[in-house]
Amino acid sequence: MSAESVRAWLAEHAPDLRLIEVEDSTATVETAAKALGVEPGRIAKTLAVRAGEHLFLLVSRGDARLDNRKCKDAFGARPRMLGPDETLELIGHPIGGVCPFGLKTPLPVYLDVSLQAFDVVYPAGGSLNTSVEVPTERLFGLVGERWVDLCRLPDETGGA
Repeated sequence: MSAESVRAWLAEHAPDLRLIEVEDSTATVETAAKALGVEPGRIAKTLAVRAGEHLFLLVSRGDARLDNRKCKDAFGARPRMLGPDETLELIGHPIGGVCPFGLKTPLPVYLDVSLQAFDVVYPAGGSLNTSVEVPTERLFGLVGERWVDLCRLPDETGGA
């Protein structure tokens, strides 16, 4: 019941934010944007990443891509996404519902500077049909350890 852990976390840490449940899937950036009626960049995708000894969550805008070079420069190792089983076991959320709220295991949460283009973003809510509407700066205040520059936008070249 991953959405339940998110609901409980929000009730304790941000009771003014609500879990948005929709009938359609929010498991991908495209389906989430369509279900929520927003542009794909506003979907705050959360990636579970291992770079050498560093294990962290990275929240970036939906249309950005993790840049291998930037990550290697920042952490000294090429990034690897956690697989579905390891993600569920460690984070407590399934792939497609991974978010920085209600984590099974506390991990550092880094927000990519790409999110700063938007005043409000929509991270997942712990399941394949839930999201949370949250102001970007509030998201950082609630879960962010630091801002990082690890992604590139579709119109940027190189890295991956």
